[in-house]
This record gives sequence, C-alpha cells and structure tokens, in this order.
Amino acid sequence: MCGPYPRRRRYYQIREFQMASSADELESEDAEDELELELDDDPPPSSEPRTDSLPGRLYDINDADEDSKAANLEKLTMKEEDAWWNQVPLNNLDLSSNALTHLSSKIENLASLTVLTLHDNALVELPPEIGKLEKLMRLNVSHNKLSHLPREIYSLPDLRHLNISYNEFKELDPDISDLHMLEFLDGGHNNIQSLPGGIGFLVRLTTLLLPYNHIKELPPDLVNMRSLQKIELEQNDLIGLPDDMGLLRKLECLYLQHNDILELPDFEGNESLNELHASNNFIKTIPKSMCSNLPHLKILDLRDNKITELPDELCLLRNLTRLDVSNNSISVLPVTLSSLAHLISLQVDGNPIKTIRRDILQCGTTRILKTLHERAMANKEEGGSDAASTSGGISVTRLRGGHTDTGDIPENFPDRYKLRHTRTLAVNLEQLTEVPEQVFQLAKEEGVHVVDFARNQLSTLPNGLQHMREQLTELVLSNNLIGHVPQFISQFTRISYMNLSNNLLNDLPKEFGVLVTLRELNVANNRFQFIPNGIYELQGLEIFIASENHIKQLNVSGLQCMPRLTTLDLRNNDIDNVPPILGNLTNITHLELVGNPFRQPRHQILMKGTEAIMSYLRDRIPT
Repeated sequence: MCGPYPRRRRYYQIREFQMASSADELESEDAEDELELELDDDPPPSSEPRTDSLPGRLYDINDADEDSKAANLEKLTMKEEDAWWNQVPLNNLDLSSNALTHLSSKIENLASLTVLTLHDNALVELPPEIGKLEKLMRLNVSHNKLSHLPREIYSLPDLRHLNISYNEFKELDPDISDLHMLEFLDGGHNNIQSLPGGIGFLVRLTTLLLPYNHIKELPPDLVNMRSLQKIELEQNDLIGLPDDMGLLRKLECLYLQHNDILELPDFEGNESLNELHASNNFIKTIPKSMCSNLPHLKILDLRDNKITELPDELCLLRNLTRLDVSNNSISVLPVTLSSLAHLISLQVDGNPIKTIRRDILQCGTTRILKTLHERAMANKEEGGSDAASTSGGISVTRLRGGHTDTGDIPENFPDRYKLRHTRTLAVNLEQLTEVPEQVFQLAKEEGVHVVDFARNQLSTLPNGLQHMREQLTELVLSNNLIGHVPQFISQFTRISYMNLSNNLLNDLPKEFGVLVTLRELNVANNRFQFIPNGIYELQGLEIFIASENHIKQLNVSGLQCMPRLTTLDLRNNDIDNVPPILGNLTNITHLELVGNPFRQPRHQILMKGTEAIMSYLRDRIPT
C-alpha cells in the first residue's frame, strides 16, 4: 500500500532491564512500535534485574493484532501509520546482556530476522529452529555457555558474521565450511584444539579471530581462504605456520603472540601484509628473504623471543614504522636500520647490546638512529668517496643525487635493475630539494608505481612526477617542506595511497577531488585550519588522517558525501564542537577525536571507542 506514511522501523531490543511480564503489557502502544533501552553514559549497577525468560507475544510480533485489524475509518484517518499493513517485519532482535538460559523454538516465527544478538546470557544450547531464519546475516552468541551449535545453523544461506567467542567450544564443526557467504568468524576465548579440514572452503572470509584457544597447528587448506585480511591466533599452542602462507595475498594483519613458534616463513606472496605481531615465541632468526618479500610492512613485533642477530636486510622493509625486538639476545644493531626513513619507534630494551652506549640506548629511537646514521657515513668515507658502504651486500646509505656522464640516471639513484625488481623509486634522508626529470622518465620505463621521497627538503611535488601520472599508485612525501600541491595532481588516475604528513600545507587544490581511486590520504601534522573542499569529493576514500593540524570545525554535510569513509582521525586539532548528526555516519567505524577543545563528548566517552562515541552523538540528535 502506497501513501504518505513511511513503513515503521522494526527493531527490538530487550537488554539489561526487567521486561513486561504479560502479553497485554507487551502489546502496549510503545511495545508495538519498538522496545528500546538507551543506556546512559554510566553503566547500570550490577544489581539491575535481568530477564531470564521472554514473553510469548515476542515470537508473534510480526502478526497483526485484532485491534489493528478492527480499526474503524476514523482511527485509520487519524493514525494510519500505525495500521498493521504499514508495519514492516522485525529484522533486528537484540536480547543481549540478560540471563537467558534457553531460546524458544518459536524463534522460527521471526523469519524476517537479519540480525540476532544474544551475547552475554547463560545459554547452553540454541534451538535447531534458528536454521529456518534464512535471511539471517549476523549472529552473535558470544559470552554464553555454548559448546556446540545446532547443525541447522550451518545451512543458513546468507550468514556473513558469526561470533561464538567466550564460550565452551572444544572444536569447530566441520559443517562450518558450508557457510559459503561467511565473511567474519570470531571463535576466540574458547577451548578449541584444532581446526577442521575443509575450513578452506570459506573463501569469502576476510576476518578470522581465534585467540586464546589451544590450537597446535593450522590445516593446510587454510591458505585457500584467499580473501583473508586479518588473522588473530595469539595465545594458542602453535609451533609453526604453513609454508605457503604467501597464497594469502590479501592478508594485512597477522597476530601470533604467545605461541610456541620456532621459525617464521619467508612470506613470499604476502606483499599486502602491514602488521606482523609475533612476540613471546621461540623464534631464533629473522629470515632474510622475509625482509624483501614484505615491502608494505609497517609494524614488526618480535619482542620476547630468542633472536641473536638482526639481518642487514631489515633495511628492505622500507615502510617500517615500528620495530620491537625487546628482550631478545641481540648484541649488535646493524647500521642499515638508519636507512629506514619511516621508522619512528625502535624498541631494543632487554638486549645485551655492546656496540652502542647505554645512555644512547636510553635516549630512544631518534638518538639511536642518529648514531647508526653517523657510523654509516663514517664507514662510507673510510671506503672512499665513490664507494657506498655495504654490510652483507646491502647498501647502508640511501641514494644520493648527482650526475654521471652516462646520461642514463644521476649517480646513486636506483639503477634499472632495482627499479624493475622493486617497482619502487625510493630516495630518503638525502636532503633533496629537487629530483632530476630523467629519474622519473626511467622509472616510467621500468614500470615503477610507488614513489617515496620521505624525509628530504622538497618544497613541492617534482615536475617530473607527471611522467608517471598513468601508473603511480602510491606517493609518499612525508617529512618534507611542501607548502603547495600543484594542480597537476589531478592527472594521477590510478593513485590509491598518498602520504603528505609532516609538511607545511594549509590547503589543497580544488582539482584534488577528481582522484576517484584514492583510498587512503594522510595529511597529519600540517597547517590546515579546515578540511579542503576537494577532499569531500573523494568518493572512494576509506581512510583520512588529519591529526595534528589546526582544524576548527567538522563539516558533517561534507563527510556525508564520502560513502566509503571508514577511518577518520582528527586528533589534536582545534575542534570546539562535535555536531550530534555525526553519529548518523554509520560507515565510520574508527573515529579519533582526542586532543580537541570540545566539552562533549567527555573524555570518558572518547576512551570507550568509536561505537560509544557514535551512540552518544545519536542520542543527542534533536527529535
């Protein structure tokens, strides 16, 4: 039936409060529409009553009641939006944080459910009838007392998000491989001993969380889950990883802390990996080949292992920002570490390092890297002006400018072989104020798609960069003196990542908005007082980092034009007001606002995370 009245939203939430005890109470006007409990900032006292049973009327909520059917014309004219034919079926049922010990088989009556939330109850089993909820997409049964799921659940055709964490599972049913649409699986904090063969059939799974179990080995077909982006296996009993981990080409984050791992694979093929956490294991060596196979690795955590030596090849991890090798048996730090232009955190405490004085080590990352760099320069001078100091075949010093008679490429810039092999043009820590045009011409010929000139003295983008406008995908110009971005930036039709942090920018050209392929933009630590209008036109932008600026206000209407934005980092700016309608931007899953002068939301809310912030803001939207 068409008309001026929208179909009513059907969302049922029964959480942490005493429910109506009879069907008559539940059928009140408010209950027919929706039953929602909005919690205050402070959690309710632990003595708050919780329900252990549900009223029968809940399972028939999709059926029209007799009063609604018998409504006369006058009532319908006055309140047609409440008529039964204008109701939509219940699709979201939240029964979390009660004391439920069982769920009625009548749950099958709610066939329209897409989300069922049952976490923090006392459930010991689920009714097989859940398998008849064929539209169910999200099921959360965490923090219960379940040891198995009914087989019928594994036949749900659309289930994409399954959370069974904090229960009493000892194994995963092999039938879980029948959930072909599953994208997220959280089985952490159980007693799972092993993973079933066939789990590799979950080819759409992007997130696999199995921390705090007792898994000893991973099945070989795990590497068939080619969509995996995040794996958490910390606090298990693993002794190793599959040799062909490289088949997981989309893997970005791997957590392996607190296991019994003896060695790491070479990760050949895992070029997308940017976080590797393997602390508290029994690893003795860092594979040299691993260093050349992980060009995008940003975080490498190997603290509390048995490592005795750091390979010179660590300098090949050119994007590394954090290296933690605390509490190992390392006696020497290779001078090649000084060439890591993005390294901002080097943790070496708890090692018997003899080549650097203790007072220097205690001064932290910057002082340690400076010392290593000075030694690299001294080694270079000792080796002669034309020789680059090397250790184990790895160049210690970064590439310098200068001209040769060959007319091919300036001296000490990457040669053709290196450009062709790495597809990367990286020149860092060299005080460059300009880059010769022929460098970019050669880079274009060799198929280079990544340019990294971090930590130099550039005042703008080199003009020669335009030669790479049709192939450049990543551009890193952080820690320079750039105060202006030229209009030709709009010509880069394939760029997906741009880092302009730690410069002198206060605006971007209006043409910036045509970069439809840009997925991540970092302009932290510049001089922006507002977010440039062109950024709001970036339809594909997913991550926007603008912390450490002087931004004064949030343009929510502009942010609403960015449908794919998931991460918004505005820490340490001058924002004095956070509009409540920001809470309606449900696509934002990671929001950082700490360090701004606004009064609301309070600091306690900010510390609870994005979900708490957004919920707080939504609660304050004027009605």
